Amino acid sequence: MNCRPRQSPAFRRALVAAVAALALVGTPSIARKKPVVEALPPASGTLIDNVDGLTLDGKGGVERFDGFLIDGQGRIAQVYHRGEPRPRNVIYKLDGNGRVLVPGMIDAHGHVMDTGFAKMTLDLSSTKSLDEALSRIAAYAAAHPEAPWILGGGWNQAAWALDRMPTAAELDRVTGGKPAWLTRVDGHAGWANSAALSAAGVTAATADPAGGVILRIAGSKAPAGVLIDAASNLVEKKRPRPRPEDRDTALAEAQLALLSSGVTAVADMGTTIEDWQSFRRTADNGLLRLRIVSYAAGIDAMSLIGGPGPTPWLYDDRLKMNGVKLYLDGALGSRGAWLKAPYADDGKTRGLPQMSETQLGNLMSRAAIDNFQVAVHAIGDEANQAVLDAIDELVHTYKGDRRWRIEHAQVVDAADIPRFGRNGIVASMQPQHEASDRTMAEARLGPQRLAGAYAWKSLSAAGATLAFGSDTPVEPAHPFEGMAVAITRQGADGQPFQGWQPQEILTREAALGAYTTGAAYAMFAESRLGRIAKGYRADFLFVDADPMLATPDQLRAIKVSETWIGGVLAWSAAQDRGVVAKPDATDLNPQNPGTPSAGR
Repeated sequence: MNCRPRQSPAFRRALVAAVAALALVGTPSIARKKPVVEALPPASGTLIDNVDGLTLDGKGGVERFDGFLIDGQGRIAQVYHRGEPRPRNVIYKLDGNGRVLVPGMIDAHGHVMDTGFAKMTLDLSSTKSLDEALSRIAAYAAAHPEAPWILGGGWNQAAWALDRMPTAAELDRVTGGKPAWLTRVDGHAGWANSAALSAAGVTAATADPAGGVILRIAGSKAPAGVLIDAASNLVEKKRPRPRPEDRDTALAEAQLALLSSGVTAVADMGTTIEDWQSFRRTADNGLLRLRIVSYAAGIDAMSLIGGPGPTPWLYDDRLKMNGVKLYLDGALGSRGAWLKAPYADDGKTRGLPQMSETQLGNLMSRAAIDNFQVAVHAIGDEANQAVLDAIDELVHTYKGDRRWRIEHAQVVDAADIPRFGRNGIVASMQPQHEASDRTMAEARLGPQRLAGAYAWKSLSAAGATLAFGSDTPVEPAHPFEGMAVAITRQGADGQPFQGWQPQEILTREAALGAYTTGAAYAMFAESRLGRIAKGYRADFLFVDADPMLATPDQLRAIKVSETWIGGVLAWSAAQDRGVVAKPDATDLNPQNPGTPSAGR
Protein backbone atom coordinates (compact mmCIF):
# COMPACT_ATOMS: atom_id res chain seq x y z
CA MET A 1 0.00 0.00 0.00
CA ASN A 2 1.08 3.49 -0.58
CA CYS A 3 2.04 5.61 2.38
CA ARG A 4 2.69 9.42 2.64
CA PRO A 5 5.34 10.70 4.97
CA ARG A 6 3.94 11.79 8.28
CA GLN A 7 3.77 15.65 8.44
CA SER A 8 4.18 17.51 11.63
CA PRO A 9 1.54 20.03 12.78
CA ALA A 10 4.07 22.87 12.38
CA PHE A 11 4.78 21.94 8.77
CA ARG A 12 1.09 21.83 7.93
CA ARG A 13 0.50 25.29 9.43
CA ALA A 14 3.40 26.75 7.40
CA LEU A 15 2.05 25.20 4.19
CA VAL A 16 -1.45 26.63 4.70
CA ALA A 17 -0.01 30.07 5.33
CA ALA A 18 2.07 29.93 2.14
CA VAL A 19 -0.91 28.91 -0.02
CA ALA A 20 -3.03 31.66 1.46
CA ALA A 21 -0.35 34.22 0.72
CA LEU A 22 -0.06 33.02 -2.85
CA ALA A 23 -3.81 33.30 -3.33
CA LEU A 24 -3.78 36.87 -2.11
CA VAL A 25 -0.84 37.96 -4.24
CA GLY A 26 -1.64 35.96 -7.37
CA THR A 27 0.76 35.48 -10.21
CA PRO A 28 2.28 38.33 -12.23
CA SER A 29 0.49 37.29 -15.40
CA ILE A 30 -2.95 37.73 -13.91
CA ALA A 31 -2.34 40.68 -11.54
CA ARG A 32 -5.18 43.31 -11.42
CA LYS A 33 -4.38 46.72 -12.88
CA LYS A 34 -5.23 49.73 -10.71
CA PRO A 35 -7.49 52.34 -12.46
CA VAL A 36 -5.59 55.45 -13.64
CA VAL A 37 -7.04 58.72 -12.24
CA GLU A 38 -6.48 61.68 -14.59
CA ALA A 39 -5.04 64.62 -12.71
CA LEU A 40 -6.93 67.90 -13.42
CA PRO A 41 -4.95 71.11 -13.67
CA PRO A 42 -5.43 73.57 -10.83
CA ALA A 43 -8.70 75.49 -11.06
CA SER A 44 -8.27 78.85 -12.74
CA GLY A 45 -10.30 81.58 -14.44
CA THR A 46 -13.95 82.43 -14.84
CA LEU A 47 -15.97 80.72 -17.56
CA ILE A 48 -18.83 82.67 -19.11
CA ASP A 49 -20.82 80.03 -20.97
CA ASN A 50 -24.09 79.45 -22.84
CA VAL A 51 -24.40 83.02 -24.14
CA ASP A 52 -25.59 84.49 -27.42
CA GLY A 53 -22.44 86.52 -27.90
CA LEU A 54 -21.35 88.90 -30.61
CA THR A 55 -18.40 91.18 -31.21
CA LEU A 56 -16.72 92.85 -34.14
CA ASP A 57 -14.05 90.56 -35.59
CA GLY A 58 -11.48 93.26 -36.26
CA LYS A 59 -12.08 93.04 -40.02
CA GLY A 60 -15.37 94.91 -40.24
CA GLY A 61 -17.57 91.87 -39.68
CA VAL A 62 -19.36 90.36 -36.71
CA GLU A 63 -18.13 87.26 -34.88
CA ARG A 64 -20.61 85.05 -33.02
CA PHE A 65 -19.58 82.96 -30.00
CA ASP A 66 -21.20 81.21 -27.05
CA GLY A 67 -18.60 81.33 -24.30
CA PHE A 68 -15.23 82.67 -23.16
CA LEU A 69 -12.71 82.24 -20.36
CA ILE A 70 -11.47 85.14 -18.24
CA ASP A 71 -8.04 84.85 -16.62
CA GLY A 72 -7.02 86.04 -13.16
CA GLN A 73 -6.06 89.49 -14.46
CA GLY A 74 -9.49 90.25 -15.90
CA ARG A 75 -8.50 89.57 -19.50
CA ILE A 76 -10.06 87.19 -21.98
CA ALA A 77 -7.99 84.02 -22.19
CA GLN A 78 -10.03 82.19 -24.83
CA VAL A 79 -13.22 82.61 -26.84
CA TYR A 80 -15.35 79.53 -27.56
CA HIS A 81 -17.66 78.85 -30.47
CA ARG A 82 -20.46 76.34 -30.74
CA GLY A 83 -19.24 72.76 -30.24
CA GLU A 84 -15.77 73.68 -28.97
CA PRO A 85 -14.71 72.05 -25.65
CA ARG A 86 -14.66 74.12 -22.48
CA PRO A 87 -12.16 73.89 -19.63
CA ARG A 88 -13.23 71.35 -16.99
CA ASN A 89 -11.77 73.02 -13.92
CA VAL A 90 -12.49 76.72 -13.37
CA ILE A 91 -12.83 78.83 -10.27
CA TYR A 92 -16.23 80.15 -11.29
CA LYS A 93 -18.68 79.37 -14.06
CA LEU A 94 -21.56 81.59 -15.11
CA ASP A 95 -24.34 80.09 -17.19
CA GLY A 96 -25.63 82.91 -19.37
CA ASN A 97 -28.87 81.01 -20.09
CA GLY A 98 -28.71 82.08 -23.73
CA ARG A 99 -28.74 85.81 -22.99
CA VAL A 100 -27.35 88.29 -25.52
CA LEU A 101 -23.82 89.42 -24.65
CA VAL A 102 -21.97 92.30 -26.34
CA PRO A 103 -18.73 94.20 -25.69
CA GLY A 104 -18.85 97.10 -23.28
CA MET A 105 -19.73 100.37 -25.00
CA ILE A 106 -17.15 103.16 -25.11
CA ASP A 107 -18.33 106.77 -25.02
CA ALA A 108 -15.74 108.62 -27.08
CA HIS A 109 -16.75 112.08 -25.85
CA GLY A 110 -18.34 112.83 -22.51
CA HIS A 111 -18.07 115.10 -19.48
CA VAL A 112 -17.94 112.83 -16.47
CA MET A 113 -18.14 115.31 -13.60
CA ASP A 114 -20.72 117.47 -15.35
CA THR A 115 -22.85 114.36 -15.80
CA GLY A 116 -22.77 113.82 -12.05
CA PHE A 117 -23.41 117.46 -11.18
CA ALA A 118 -26.39 117.49 -13.54
CA LYS A 119 -27.91 114.80 -11.32
CA MET A 120 -27.41 116.98 -8.24
CA THR A 121 -28.81 120.29 -9.48
CA LEU A 122 -31.86 121.71 -11.26
CA ASP A 123 -32.41 119.85 -14.54
CA LEU A 124 -34.38 121.68 -17.24
CA SER A 125 -33.56 119.30 -20.10
CA SER A 126 -37.06 117.85 -20.37
CA THR A 127 -38.92 121.18 -20.33
CA LYS A 128 -40.96 121.92 -23.47
CA SER A 129 -41.76 125.59 -22.93
CA LEU A 130 -40.47 128.65 -21.16
CA ASP A 131 -43.46 128.60 -18.82
CA GLU A 132 -42.76 124.99 -17.85
CA ALA A 133 -39.12 125.88 -17.17
CA LEU A 134 -40.08 128.88 -15.01
CA SER A 135 -42.51 126.72 -13.06
CA ARG A 136 -39.82 124.15 -12.37
CA ILE A 137 -37.34 126.84 -11.34
CA ALA A 138 -39.87 128.30 -8.89
CA ALA A 139 -40.50 124.87 -7.38
CA TYR A 140 -36.79 124.22 -7.02
CA ALA A 141 -36.20 127.59 -5.35
CA ALA A 142 -39.01 126.89 -2.88
CA ALA A 143 -37.61 123.44 -2.09
CA HIS A 144 -34.07 124.76 -1.48
CA PRO A 145 -34.42 127.93 0.63
CA GLU A 146 -30.96 127.34 2.13
CA ALA A 147 -29.16 127.48 -1.22
CA PRO A 148 -27.32 130.80 -1.72
CA TRP A 149 -27.48 130.34 -5.52
CA ILE A 150 -29.90 128.50 -7.79
CA LEU A 151 -27.75 126.43 -10.13
CA GLY A 152 -28.62 124.02 -12.89
CA GLY A 153 -28.93 123.72 -16.64
CA GLY A 154 -30.22 121.82 -19.63
CA TRP A 155 -32.56 124.48 -21.06
CA ASN A 156 -32.93 124.82 -24.80
CA GLN A 157 -34.89 127.70 -26.28
CA ALA A 158 -35.23 125.78 -29.57
CA ALA A 159 -37.07 122.99 -27.74
CA TRP A 160 -39.36 125.66 -26.27
CA ALA A 161 -40.22 126.86 -29.81
CA LEU A 162 -38.90 130.24 -28.69
CA ASP A 163 -37.35 132.40 -31.40
CA ARG A 164 -35.24 134.28 -28.85
CA MET A 165 -33.22 133.65 -25.71
CA PRO A 166 -34.86 133.87 -22.25
CA THR A 167 -34.25 136.99 -20.20
CA ALA A 168 -33.08 137.96 -16.73
CA ALA A 169 -36.43 139.68 -16.10
CA GLU A 170 -38.28 136.41 -16.69
CA LEU A 171 -35.93 134.58 -14.34
CA ASP A 172 -36.28 137.30 -11.70
CA ARG A 173 -39.99 136.54 -11.37
CA VAL A 174 -39.36 133.05 -9.97
CA THR A 175 -36.07 133.32 -8.08
CA GLY A 176 -36.96 135.76 -5.30
CA GLY A 177 -33.85 137.90 -5.56
CA LYS A 178 -31.45 134.99 -5.05
CA PRO A 179 -28.69 134.69 -7.72
CA ALA A 180 -29.54 132.14 -10.40
CA TRP A 181 -27.26 130.75 -13.10
CA LEU A 182 -28.56 128.11 -15.50
CA THR A 183 -26.45 126.79 -18.37
CA ARG A 184 -27.85 126.04 -21.80
CA VAL A 185 -28.00 122.38 -22.86
CA ASP A 186 -24.82 122.74 -24.93
CA GLY A 187 -22.84 124.34 -22.09
CA HIS A 188 -21.96 127.26 -24.36
CA ALA A 189 -24.34 129.83 -22.89
CA GLY A 190 -25.74 130.70 -19.50
CA TRP A 191 -28.96 132.34 -18.30
CA ALA A 192 -28.53 134.71 -15.37
CA ASN A 193 -31.01 136.67 -13.32
CA SER A 194 -30.41 140.24 -12.22
CA ALA A 195 -28.85 139.16 -8.91
CA ALA A 196 -26.31 136.94 -10.67
CA LEU A 197 -25.46 139.68 -13.18
CA SER A 198 -24.95 142.08 -10.28
CA ALA A 199 -22.74 139.58 -8.41
CA ALA A 200 -20.60 139.22 -11.53
CA GLY A 201 -20.45 142.98 -12.11
CA VAL A 202 -22.01 142.69 -15.57
CA THR A 203 -23.57 146.03 -16.53
CA ALA A 204 -24.28 148.09 -19.62
CA ALA A 205 -20.68 149.26 -19.43
CA THR A 206 -19.25 145.72 -19.56
CA ALA A 207 -17.65 145.03 -22.93
CA ASP A 208 -18.04 141.71 -24.73
CA PRO A 209 -14.91 139.62 -24.04
CA ALA A 210 -12.99 138.09 -26.92
CA GLY A 211 -14.80 134.94 -28.03
CA GLY A 212 -17.99 135.83 -26.18
CA VAL A 213 -21.18 137.87 -26.36
CA ILE A 214 -23.37 139.48 -23.72
CA LEU A 215 -26.87 139.65 -25.15
CA ARG A 216 -28.35 143.12 -24.66
CA ILE A 217 -31.87 144.45 -24.17
CA ALA A 218 -33.10 145.76 -27.50
CA GLY A 219 -32.38 149.45 -27.93
CA SER A 220 -29.88 149.60 -25.06
CA LYS A 221 -26.60 148.17 -23.83
CA ALA A 222 -28.08 146.71 -20.65
CA PRO A 223 -27.46 142.96 -20.33
CA ALA A 224 -30.56 140.94 -21.23
CA GLY A 225 -29.61 137.88 -19.18
CA VAL A 226 -27.88 135.39 -21.49
CA LEU A 227 -24.10 135.27 -21.86
CA ILE A 228 -22.56 133.20 -24.66
CA ASP A 229 -19.25 131.27 -24.73
CA ALA A 230 -16.37 133.30 -23.23
CA ALA A 231 -18.80 135.82 -21.72
CA SER A 232 -20.17 133.04 -19.50
CA ASN A 233 -16.91 133.11 -17.55
CA LEU A 234 -17.92 136.46 -16.08
CA VAL A 235 -20.58 134.70 -14.00
CA GLU A 236 -18.86 131.30 -13.78
CA LYS A 237 -15.94 132.69 -11.81
CA LYS A 238 -18.30 134.29 -9.26
CA ARG A 239 -20.61 131.35 -8.54
CA PRO A 240 -19.68 129.14 -5.56
CA ARG A 241 -17.32 126.28 -6.34
CA PRO A 242 -17.84 122.58 -5.51
CA ARG A 243 -16.17 121.10 -2.45
CA PRO A 244 -14.06 117.93 -2.82
CA GLU A 245 -16.85 115.89 -1.23
CA ASP A 246 -19.35 117.33 -3.73
CA ARG A 247 -17.06 116.28 -6.55
CA ASP A 248 -16.77 112.76 -5.18
CA THR A 249 -20.55 112.48 -4.96
CA ALA A 250 -20.86 113.77 -8.53
CA LEU A 251 -18.39 111.13 -9.73
CA ALA A 252 -20.39 108.41 -7.99
CA GLU A 253 -23.57 109.66 -9.65
CA ALA A 254 -21.86 109.77 -13.04
CA GLN A 255 -20.56 106.22 -12.68
CA LEU A 256 -24.04 104.96 -11.91
CA ALA A 257 -25.53 106.75 -14.92
CA LEU A 258 -22.86 105.47 -17.30
CA LEU A 259 -22.63 101.89 -16.07
CA SER A 260 -26.39 101.42 -16.07
CA SER A 261 -26.43 102.51 -19.73
CA GLY A 262 -23.74 100.01 -20.70
CA VAL A 263 -20.81 102.43 -20.90
CA THR A 264 -17.68 100.74 -19.60
CA ALA A 265 -15.14 103.36 -20.72
CA VAL A 266 -15.40 107.07 -21.45
CA ALA A 267 -13.16 109.79 -22.86
CA ASP A 268 -13.52 112.67 -20.42
CA MET A 269 -13.25 115.84 -22.47
CA GLY A 270 -12.02 118.74 -20.39
CA THR A 271 -10.57 117.22 -17.20
CA THR A 272 -9.49 119.80 -14.63
CA ILE A 273 -6.93 119.15 -11.91
CA GLU A 274 -9.83 119.04 -9.42
CA ASP A 275 -11.58 116.43 -11.55
CA TRP A 276 -8.39 114.37 -11.78
CA GLN A 277 -7.94 114.45 -8.02
CA SER A 278 -11.50 113.18 -7.58
CA PHE A 279 -10.79 110.35 -10.01
CA ARG A 280 -7.66 109.48 -8.03
CA ARG A 281 -9.37 109.66 -4.63
CA THR A 282 -12.14 107.39 -5.82
CA ALA A 283 -9.66 104.92 -7.31
CA ASP A 284 -7.50 104.99 -4.16
CA ASN A 285 -10.57 103.86 -2.24
CA GLY A 286 -11.28 101.05 -4.70
CA LEU A 287 -14.49 102.69 -5.95
CA LEU A 288 -13.53 103.56 -9.53
CA ARG A 289 -15.30 100.92 -11.62
CA LEU A 290 -15.58 102.88 -14.87
CA ARG A 291 -12.58 103.25 -17.18
CA ILE A 292 -11.78 106.95 -17.73
CA VAL A 293 -9.38 108.32 -20.34
CA SER A 294 -8.85 112.01 -19.64
CA TYR A 295 -8.21 114.89 -22.01
CA ALA A 296 -7.13 117.90 -19.97
CA ALA A 297 -9.05 121.17 -20.00
CA GLY A 298 -6.39 123.19 -21.75
CA ILE A 299 -2.61 123.36 -21.69
CA ASP A 300 -2.28 124.43 -18.04
CA ALA A 301 -4.35 121.49 -16.79
CA MET A 302 -2.44 119.19 -19.14
CA SER A 303 0.85 120.24 -17.55
CA LEU A 304 -0.50 119.95 -14.01
CA ILE A 305 -1.90 116.46 -14.55
CA GLY A 306 0.54 114.87 -16.97
CA GLY A 307 3.70 116.89 -16.45
CA PRO A 308 6.22 115.78 -19.08
CA GLY A 309 3.80 113.57 -20.97
CA PRO A 310 0.71 111.36 -20.90
CA THR A 311 0.31 109.19 -17.82
CA PRO A 312 0.53 105.40 -17.98
CA TRP A 313 -2.57 103.31 -17.39
CA LEU A 314 -3.35 103.38 -13.67
CA TYR A 315 -5.50 101.29 -11.31
CA ASP A 316 -5.64 98.17 -13.44
CA ASP A 317 -6.40 100.12 -16.62
CA ARG A 318 -9.11 102.24 -14.97
CA LEU A 319 -7.54 105.67 -15.45
CA LYS A 320 -5.20 107.38 -17.91
CA MET A 321 -4.53 110.91 -19.09
CA ASN A 322 -3.97 110.86 -22.85
CA GLY A 323 -3.98 114.43 -24.02
CA VAL A 324 -5.60 117.83 -24.14
CA LYS A 325 -8.96 119.26 -25.20
CA LEU A 326 -8.94 122.64 -26.95
CA TYR A 327 -11.96 124.79 -27.91
CA LEU A 328 -11.89 126.52 -31.27
CA ASP A 329 -15.52 127.65 -31.52
CA GLY A 330 -18.91 127.50 -29.83
CA ALA A 331 -22.15 125.69 -30.68
CA LEU A 332 -24.83 126.01 -33.34
CA GLY A 333 -27.67 126.41 -30.84
CA SER A 334 -26.23 129.61 -29.41
CA ARG A 335 -24.79 130.72 -32.80
CA GLY A 336 -21.25 130.35 -31.54
CA ALA A 337 -20.13 127.76 -34.11
CA TRP A 338 -17.63 129.39 -36.49
CA LEU A 339 -19.03 129.34 -40.03
CA LYS A 340 -17.54 130.29 -43.40
CA ALA A 341 -20.64 132.32 -44.25
CA PRO A 342 -23.10 134.19 -42.00
CA TYR A 343 -25.85 132.30 -40.20
CA ALA A 344 -28.94 131.82 -42.34
CA ASP A 345 -31.13 133.09 -39.49
CA ASP A 346 -28.81 135.90 -38.37
CA GLY A 347 -26.80 137.46 -41.15
CA LYS A 348 -24.83 139.67 -38.75
CA THR A 349 -22.64 136.87 -37.37
CA ARG A 350 -20.47 133.96 -38.46
CA GLY A 351 -19.99 132.68 -34.91
CA LEU A 352 -17.48 133.06 -32.11
CA PRO A 353 -13.96 131.71 -32.69
CA GLN A 354 -12.29 131.19 -29.32
CA MET A 355 -8.78 131.83 -30.62
CA SER A 356 -6.91 132.73 -33.78
CA GLU A 357 -5.54 130.10 -36.14
CA THR A 358 -2.02 131.05 -35.04
CA GLN A 359 -2.93 130.51 -31.40
CA LEU A 360 -4.51 127.18 -32.25
CA GLY A 361 -1.37 125.99 -34.03
CA ASN A 362 0.83 127.09 -31.14
CA LEU A 363 -1.27 125.27 -28.54
CA MET A 364 -1.46 122.11 -30.63
CA SER A 365 2.31 122.22 -31.10
CA ARG A 366 2.87 122.73 -27.36
CA ALA A 367 0.90 119.56 -26.64
CA ALA A 368 2.35 117.50 -29.48
CA ILE A 369 5.95 118.25 -28.54
CA ASP A 370 5.44 116.24 -25.33
CA ASN A 371 3.43 113.53 -27.11
CA PHE A 372 0.05 114.51 -25.73
CA GLN A 373 -2.83 113.60 -28.03
CA VAL A 374 -4.67 116.67 -29.30
CA ALA A 375 -8.48 116.86 -29.41
CA VAL A 376 -10.00 120.07 -30.81
CA HIS A 377 -13.65 121.09 -30.48
CA ALA A 378 -14.76 122.27 -33.93
CA ILE A 379 -18.41 122.53 -34.93
CA GLY A 380 -18.66 125.08 -37.75
CA ASP A 381 -17.21 124.58 -41.23
CA GLU A 382 -14.69 127.41 -40.77
CA ALA A 383 -13.53 125.87 -37.48
CA ASN A 384 -13.13 122.44 -39.04
CA GLN A 385 -11.12 123.88 -41.93
CA ALA A 386 -8.87 125.72 -39.46
CA VAL A 387 -8.12 122.51 -37.53
CA LEU A 388 -7.41 120.62 -40.76
CA ASP A 389 -5.05 123.42 -41.85
CA ALA A 390 -3.22 123.28 -38.51
CA ILE A 391 -2.83 119.50 -38.73
CA ASP A 392 -1.46 119.77 -42.29
CA GLU A 393 1.22 122.12 -40.93
CA LEU A 394 2.08 120.15 -37.80
CA VAL A 395 2.51 116.72 -39.39
CA HIS A 396 5.75 117.89 -40.98
CA THR A 397 7.22 118.39 -37.51
CA TYR A 398 5.42 115.81 -35.38
CA LYS A 399 5.77 112.43 -36.99
CA GLY A 400 4.35 109.08 -36.02
CA ASP A 401 0.92 107.91 -34.90
CA ARG A 402 -0.67 111.06 -33.49
CA ARG A 403 -4.38 110.32 -34.05
CA TRP A 404 -5.38 113.99 -34.19
CA ARG A 405 -8.96 114.22 -32.93
CA ILE A 406 -11.62 116.63 -34.17
CA GLU A 407 -14.45 116.71 -31.66
CA HIS A 408 -18.00 117.04 -33.09
CA ALA A 409 -17.10 117.91 -36.73
CA GLN A 410 -20.76 118.80 -37.09
CA VAL A 411 -20.66 121.08 -40.13
CA VAL A 412 -17.96 120.40 -42.71
CA ASP A 413 -17.57 122.02 -46.12
CA ALA A 414 -17.89 119.33 -48.80
CA ALA A 415 -14.50 120.41 -50.13
CA ASP A 416 -12.90 119.61 -46.77
CA ILE A 417 -14.38 116.13 -46.27
CA PRO A 418 -11.59 114.33 -48.21
CA ARG A 419 -9.02 116.01 -45.96
CA PHE A 420 -10.29 113.96 -43.01
CA GLY A 421 -8.71 110.93 -44.66
CA ARG A 422 -5.20 112.34 -44.31
CA ASN A 423 -2.88 112.28 -41.32
CA GLY A 424 -4.75 109.67 -39.26
CA ILE A 425 -7.59 111.95 -38.17
CA VAL A 426 -10.27 110.72 -35.78
CA ALA A 427 -13.76 112.18 -36.28
CA SER A 428 -15.23 112.09 -32.77
CA MET A 429 -18.98 112.57 -33.30
CA GLN A 430 -22.30 112.20 -31.49
CA PRO A 431 -25.22 110.71 -33.47
CA GLN A 432 -27.84 111.85 -30.93
CA HIS A 433 -27.00 115.47 -31.76
CA GLU A 434 -28.28 114.96 -35.31
CA ALA A 435 -31.66 113.71 -34.09
CA SER A 436 -32.01 116.50 -31.50
CA ASP A 437 -30.71 119.37 -33.58
CA ARG A 438 -31.71 118.76 -37.18
CA THR A 439 -34.50 121.37 -37.33
CA MET A 440 -32.35 123.91 -35.52
CA ALA A 441 -29.45 123.11 -37.87
CA GLU A 442 -31.72 123.72 -40.87
CA ALA A 443 -32.60 127.16 -39.51
CA ARG A 444 -29.01 128.06 -38.62
CA LEU A 445 -27.39 126.80 -41.82
CA GLY A 446 -29.91 127.01 -44.61
CA PRO A 447 -30.20 124.28 -47.26
CA GLN A 448 -26.88 124.94 -49.00
CA ARG A 449 -24.75 123.75 -46.05
CA LEU A 450 -26.74 120.71 -44.90
CA ALA A 451 -24.92 118.18 -47.09
CA GLY A 452 -21.84 118.43 -44.85
CA ALA A 453 -23.77 118.35 -41.55
CA TYR A 454 -23.29 115.29 -39.32
CA ALA A 455 -21.72 113.57 -42.36
CA TRP A 456 -20.73 110.28 -40.71
CA LYS A 457 -20.66 108.04 -43.76
CA SER A 458 -18.85 110.57 -45.95
CA LEU A 459 -16.15 111.18 -43.36
CA SER A 460 -15.68 107.45 -42.84
CA ALA A 461 -15.52 106.85 -46.60
CA ALA A 462 -12.86 109.56 -46.83
CA GLY A 463 -10.69 107.56 -44.43
CA ALA A 464 -11.37 109.11 -41.03
CA THR A 465 -11.85 106.83 -38.04
CA LEU A 466 -15.33 107.31 -36.57
CA ALA A 467 -15.52 107.37 -32.79
CA PHE A 468 -19.01 107.88 -31.37
CA GLY A 469 -20.04 109.30 -28.01
CA SER A 470 -22.88 111.22 -26.38
CA ASP A 471 -21.39 114.51 -25.11
CA THR A 472 -23.10 113.61 -21.82
CA PRO A 473 -24.79 115.45 -20.11
CA VAL A 474 -25.65 117.37 -23.30
CA GLU A 475 -27.28 114.13 -24.46
CA PRO A 476 -27.88 111.11 -22.24
CA ALA A 477 -25.15 108.47 -22.52
CA HIS A 478 -27.34 105.91 -24.31
CA PRO A 479 -25.13 104.19 -26.90
CA PHE A 480 -27.88 101.96 -28.28
CA GLU A 481 -30.06 105.01 -28.90
CA GLY A 482 -27.09 106.53 -30.70
CA MET A 483 -26.77 103.40 -32.81
CA ALA A 484 -30.46 103.63 -33.74
CA VAL A 485 -29.95 107.21 -34.93
CA ALA A 486 -26.81 106.24 -36.86
CA ILE A 487 -28.60 103.52 -38.87
CA THR A 488 -31.77 105.56 -39.56
CA ARG A 489 -30.98 109.30 -39.28
CA GLN A 490 -34.34 109.51 -37.49
CA GLY A 491 -35.53 110.59 -34.08
CA ALA A 492 -37.54 108.52 -31.63
CA ASP A 493 -40.69 109.64 -33.45
CA GLY A 494 -39.50 107.98 -36.67
CA GLN A 495 -39.11 111.33 -38.39
CA PRO A 496 -38.22 112.33 -40.96
CA PHE A 497 -39.43 109.54 -43.21
CA GLN A 498 -36.44 107.66 -44.69
CA GLY A 499 -34.10 109.74 -42.57
CA TRP A 500 -32.56 113.23 -42.56
CA GLN A 501 -29.82 113.48 -45.20
CA PRO A 502 -30.18 109.68 -45.63
CA GLN A 503 -27.03 109.39 -47.74
CA GLU A 504 -25.16 109.50 -44.40
CA ILE A 505 -26.87 106.42 -42.87
CA LEU A 506 -24.39 103.86 -41.51
CA THR A 507 -24.51 100.08 -41.47
CA ARG A 508 -25.08 98.38 -38.14
CA GLU A 509 -21.52 97.08 -38.18
CA ALA A 510 -20.13 100.57 -38.70
CA ALA A 511 -22.35 102.03 -35.95
CA LEU A 512 -21.38 99.32 -33.46
CA GLY A 513 -17.74 99.76 -34.41
CA ALA A 514 -17.85 103.50 -33.74
CA TYR A 515 -19.01 102.79 -30.16
CA THR A 516 -16.47 99.99 -29.60
CA THR A 517 -13.37 99.45 -31.75
CA GLY A 518 -13.38 102.96 -33.25
CA ALA A 519 -13.80 104.63 -29.87
CA ALA A 520 -11.04 102.42 -28.43
CA TYR A 521 -8.72 103.34 -31.31
CA ALA A 522 -9.45 107.03 -30.74
CA MET A 523 -8.00 106.75 -27.21
CA PHE A 524 -5.03 104.49 -28.11
CA ALA A 525 -6.73 101.52 -26.43
CA GLU A 526 -7.53 99.32 -29.42
CA SER A 527 -5.33 96.46 -28.17
CA ARG A 528 -7.14 96.17 -24.84
CA LEU A 529 -10.71 97.53 -25.18
CA GLY A 530 -13.62 97.34 -27.61
CA ARG A 531 -13.84 93.62 -28.47
CA ILE A 532 -14.46 90.20 -26.96
CA ALA A 533 -11.18 88.65 -28.07
CA LYS A 534 -8.15 86.92 -26.56
CA GLY A 535 -5.96 89.35 -24.62
CA TYR A 536 -8.62 92.05 -24.32
CA ARG A 537 -10.06 93.30 -21.06
CA ALA A 538 -13.22 91.38 -20.17
CA ASP A 539 -15.60 94.35 -20.42
CA PHE A 540 -19.04 93.19 -21.56
CA LEU A 541 -22.79 93.64 -21.21
CA PHE A 542 -25.82 91.42 -20.96
CA VAL A 543 -28.64 93.08 -22.90
CA ASP A 544 -32.24 92.16 -23.72
CA ALA A 545 -32.00 92.26 -27.53
CA ASP A 546 -29.47 91.56 -30.26
CA PRO A 547 -28.37 94.97 -31.62
CA MET A 548 -27.57 93.45 -35.00
CA LEU A 549 -31.07 92.02 -35.43
CA ALA A 550 -33.34 94.41 -33.50
CA THR A 551 -35.60 96.88 -35.29
CA PRO A 552 -34.59 100.54 -34.84
CA ASP A 553 -37.27 100.99 -32.18
CA GLN A 554 -36.11 97.84 -30.37
CA LEU A 555 -32.51 98.97 -30.64
CA ARG A 556 -33.34 102.34 -29.15
CA ALA A 557 -35.13 100.61 -26.26
CA ILE A 558 -32.43 98.03 -25.44
CA LYS A 559 -32.02 97.54 -21.69
CA VAL A 560 -28.78 96.59 -20.01
CA SER A 561 -29.20 93.95 -17.31
CA GLU A 562 -25.55 93.60 -16.26
CA THR A 563 -22.35 95.54 -16.85
CA TRP A 564 -19.04 93.70 -16.32
CA ILE A 565 -15.64 95.39 -16.26
CA GLY A 566 -12.42 93.42 -16.08
CA GLY A 567 -14.36 90.21 -15.52
CA VAL A 568 -16.10 91.63 -12.44
CA LEU A 569 -19.78 92.55 -12.17
CA ALA A 570 -19.79 96.36 -11.93
CA TRP A 571 -23.53 97.00 -12.14
CA SER A 572 -26.66 94.86 -12.17
CA ALA A 573 -30.24 95.90 -12.84
CA ALA A 574 -31.50 93.06 -10.65
CA GLN A 575 -29.28 93.73 -7.66
CA ASP A 576 -28.52 97.36 -8.47
CA ARG A 577 -25.10 97.07 -6.95
CA GLY A 578 -24.22 100.47 -8.32
CA VAL A 579 -26.84 102.44 -6.40
CA VAL A 580 -25.48 105.67 -5.02
CA ALA A 581 -27.21 106.93 -1.90
CA LYS A 582 -28.25 110.41 -2.92
CA PRO A 583 -27.55 112.85 -0.10
CA ASP A 584 -30.23 115.06 1.36
CA ALA A 585 -30.46 118.39 -0.40
CA THR A 586 -28.92 120.12 2.61
CA ASP A 587 -25.88 117.81 2.40
CA LEU A 588 -25.28 118.58 -1.27
CA ASN A 589 -24.27 122.16 -0.51
CA PRO A 590 -26.32 123.51 -3.46
CA GLN A 591 -24.05 126.52 -3.70
CA ASN A 592 -21.31 124.30 -5.11
CA PRO A 593 -22.45 122.22 -8.10
CA GLY A 594 -20.67 122.28 -11.45
CA THR A 595 -21.94 123.06 -14.91
CA PRO A 596 -21.46 121.40 -18.29
CA SER A 597 -18.82 122.53 -20.73
CA ALA A 598 -19.86 120.62 -23.80
CA GLY A 599 -20.62 121.29 -27.41
CA ARG A 600 -23.63 120.92 -29.63
